[in-house]
Amino acid sequence: MRKITKTFLAASALLAGATPALAHPGHDAGGLAAGLIHPFTGADHLAAMVAVGLWAATRSARQAWLAPVAFMATLAAGAAAGVLLGAIPGVETMVAASVLALGALLVLATRLSSGLALGLIAATGALHGLAHGAEAPGNLPAYFAGFLLSSALLHGAGWLAGRTLFAQTQGRLVAGLALGATGLALLAA
Repeated sequence: MRKITKTFLAASALLAGATPALAHPGHDAGGLAAGLIHPFTGADHLAAMVAVGLWAATRSARQAWLAPVAFMATLAAGAAAGVLLGAIPGVETMVAASVLALGALLVLATRLSSGLALGLIAATGALHGLAHGAEAPGNLPAYFAGFLLSSALLHGAGWLAGRTLFAQTQGRLVAGLALGATGLALLAA
């Protein structure tokens, strides 16, 4: 348990020190490759995608798919709205705050109803979609296909990590606190 905790905290520190929420490289070129790479280039997006998978790991296999599907559906809808509306003031701050909220959601996973949690997950997906849609480069279909594929893969990685981490009694708490710290660091950036 101690080794898992240290590893997770070290990874969280690296995430918190990564590119801040307002610096999203890779938007000068569109296409599938840019979309595939983008979720890995900002700590806010990387943490949120993995957090959704981690939360899914707190649910039975029969329910685990609901969180990634809710996030992905609202991510796509938010991205379409972002393309149409353009940049919305304060959305980057809300995206950073969503990482903090997802960390709290993970800490409280066994105490909150699935409906409330899924609503929060869907809302965070919409916020991330708004940010991405507003900053999307040309060739939107290929870019968003790549972006959604990488997001789904990160959800899956979070779910796999959660299945391993949560076998330990304190794993969920440690993961949630680390995500919350990442969210606070992003808000401070």
